[in-house]
Amino acid sequence: MKFGKLLDSSSIILYEANMMFEIFFTRRYCMSHRLFNLKDSKCFVPHGHNEFVKVRLVSGGDDKLDGNGNMSNGFKSLKDTWHNWIDNSVDHSMQLSNKDPLLNYFKENEPENLKHILITPGDPTTEALAACFYAKINAFLSNEGIKMHCQQVEIEETPTNSVIFSGDPDRVISTAHYEGPLIPWWKRPDMSINDLEFAK
Repeated sequence: MKFGKLLDSSSIILYEANMMFEIFFTRRYCMSHRLFNLKDSKCFVPHGHNEFVKVRLVSGGDDKLDGNGNMSNGFKSLKDTWHNWIDNSVDHSMQLSNKDPLLNYFKENEPENLKHILITPGDPTTEALAACFYAKINAFLSNEGIKMHCQQVEIEETPTNSVIFSGDPDRVISTAHYEGPLIPWWKRPDMSINDLEFAK
């Protein structure tokens, strides 16, 4: 038997058999990017998308409501940090490969805008973004001591194209050519979207 409740663009499901909650957060953001390695293509030219990211959080089981507030792991606090990062760091960011020469332009001509550039190891595809987002929200959950983990991230790039990631982001994110700190931005529980502050 299953119970569900919709709150804003989020939902909670309680599975009665094992007393486990699943929480879904959905957030919309605007972004721009270019895929530097796709030379002579439309995706090489900087362009933008209005995207949705949906995260699926799973509790450790044996959840019990307290009879008062009756929220799994403090539902509001769960949303606040994640939505703050999406709204204030990811929204309206420009997403670039760490090897994209456009980075040099910003460093030399618009250093004040570097904080608005989300940098991925290699091209900022939706696949790369989904894996980075997966690692980021789990870093937030662990830092806040919340006994849940993200089990799935889905990014809707367009109404007809979505990418879903689940698993170990360390196994899919290639950092062989990424110059950054031992703990990159996607594994840190802060508002960062790049590691330029650590650049030599």
